Amino acid sequence: MEEKETLKRRLEELRTEHRELDDQIARIIEKIPFDQLEVQRLKRRKLALKDQITKLGSQLTPDIIA
Repeated sequence: MEEKETLKRRLEELRTEHRELDDQIARIIEKIPFDQLEVQRLKRRKLALKDQITKLGSQLTPDIIA
């Protein structure tokens, strides 16, 4: 049970970081000219976080055989 709570906390941390990256990317893009490489780096990090979120979410959701 403790492992499940740890996974839930980690999942929430990842979701928070994902939202923060989204906000950061939006702020950078508002300024013209903006650093394309920085935006690409942040988007890659955001995608990696999304993959981790999906993986943790699937670990928390039990497999249901239809």
